[in-house]
Amino acid sequence: MNSFLDYLRGVRAELTHVSWPSRGQAVAYTALVIGISLITAFVLGAFDFLFTFGLEEILRFTN
Repeated sequence: MNSFLDYLRGVRAELTHVSWPSRGQAVAYTALVIGISLITAFVLGAFDFLFTFGLEEILRFTN
């Protein structure tokens, strides 16, 4: 039990060395992640649509 408490003290001491972002930085980074995620989802959705459409056309042409 004593080693666990030493571990927690060490964790708390290390957390004082962390450089936490400001509120503005956190909001900006969050918006950036959401924006990139939406762009990625749109691009992947477009590729999925195009490949599905293309495969359907190929299968329709061969039948």
